[in-house]
Amino acid sequence: MTVTTPPTRAATAPPRPAVRRPDRLRAWATRAPLLPALIFMILVTQLPFVATLVISFFDWNALYPDDRHFAGFANYSEVLSTPELRKSVWTTVLLTVTVVLVSLVLGLVLALLLDRRFRGRAAVRTMLIAPFLLVPIAAALLWKHVLFNPEYGLFNGVLHWIGGDGAAQPDWISEMPLTAVEASLIWQWTPFMTLILLAGLQSRDPQLIEAARMDGANDWQVFLHITLPHMRRYLELSVLLGSIYIVQNFDAVYTITSGGLGTANLPYTIYQTFYQAHENGLASAAGVIVVIGSLVLATFALRVVSSLFRAEVSR
Repeated sequence: MTVTTPPTRAATAPPRPAVRRPDRLRAWATRAPLLPALIFMILVTQLPFVATLVISFFDWNALYPDDRHFAGFANYSEVLSTPELRKSVWTTVLLTVTVVLVSLVLGLVLALLLDRRFRGRAAVRTMLIAPFLLVPIAAALLWKHVLFNPEYGLFNGVLHWIGGDGAAQPDWISEMPLTAVEASLIWQWTPFMTLILLAGLQSRDPQLIEAARMDGANDWQVFLHITLPHMRRYLELSVLLGSIYIVQNFDAVYTITSGGLGTANLPYTIYQTFYQAHENGLASAAGVIVVIGSLVLATFALRVVSSLFRAEVSR
């Protein structure tokens, strides 16, 4: 009696096709159209940043070009230790946190309202997006002259219409300067938050919501247990992207208060240090700190975006 052994897996498996290496010339021909854009990006963004990084290690005043020398991390130490610069860092943090959080809450409320069907919803969406489409300097001028002006501004005009000649006519910018800047930025960035959060609301599974309502869940329970967990990544993305932009904001501070009355944030301080004090090294060090902070926020934002894409693909 002969015993036949079953064929091994290696014997039965079909031979693997030979892996062909891609033609290098064809690969380069495919990438060639991207090279001009890549070179342009390097020339416009990376080389200036490298130059700024090098200058930040020098004690360099533009008024005395021959009296410059290597200073190491002295400029960075001065940025973090000088009272004016430390105050500008704190103002930047306070401005960013306030604008982002208030814009996020208002954006979520508006997104929840726009997610409902009603007559004229498209027109309302367009009007809500309009502030975000304005040039930042134009939006700041609008708030400074049309709304905040103590003589002919809309706010004081409404107060005069309600209270008559005896109504208070406050000077909004002088009495509440940081709030005035924050109000302008909140008005402009709330539509940005609304767009992102509205996209998140419209990506919910309607069958899951319908099943929850059939089980007796009310609107608040649906929002708390279904909508809010689903919106977590979109909320994180809104906070991160909004923070990246607000940290670098210069237009509103420069236009509304010119950096006075305790509203000078770090970008405005960099401008003041570079163009008025002519301290190239110190301004470059402050700029590098802003870039590093923005890169940290951008890294988290990219991770959130990647997780959103993975979640959509896995559906």
